[in-house]
Amino acid sequence: MAGLRERKKQQTYRVISDTAIALFLERGFDRVSVAEVAAAAEVSKPTLFRYFPAKEDLVLHRFADHRDEAARVVTGRPEGVGPLEALHRHVRDGLERRDPVTGLSDEPDVLAFHRLLYGTPSLVARLYAYQAASEEALAEALGGGVAARLAAGQIVAVLRVLAEENWRRIEAGEGADAVYADAVAAAETAFRQLRTGLSFVTR
Repeated sequence: MAGLRERKKQQTYRVISDTAIALFLERGFDRVSVAEVAAAAEVSKPTLFRYFPAKEDLVLHRFADHRDEAARVVTGRPEGVGPLEALHRHVRDGLERRDPVTGLSDEPDVLAFHRLLYGTPSLVARLYAYQAASEEALAEALGGGVAARLAAGQIVAVLRVLAEENWRRIEAGEGADAVYADAVAAAETAFRQLRTGLSFVTR
């Protein structure tokens, strides 16, 4: 029964979010009310808010699983592999797979979602809150303390800049395959700079 309840909960979660994103893409984030989303998803407003505490979370829940992704990569890295090398490998793998989180995806639905996200100031502000949570998780994975927090802030910022640069080029009309080599080179440059400035993380 617990498994069935969890599946139903996840199904409701997806239905609400998918309905909201479809409405936001059609009419704009600021032109759709939470009440309209709830009605379209056939749930009450209190139910909606139990799943999504803020309107912005209806969109950004797609990033929720990624908030502690960098921390998971660090804590789950193979023996003998340093945190930065593990993260660099993870980024390269994401670029090769054209993972939307890397910004290197030219799928129409992904591009539409990114336009909605980056074109809505309140969503961008909420995204930074998600990134702050990512920093906190990564800092803990790196051992905690001020040095780890400084390192985590720089690493998360690098990942954000790399993804935004890839997205900007694709949004300007370049294909993911055409951007790929430059994206890999940019990641190489970024992690080389991190290794130079954050030597304690390479151990």
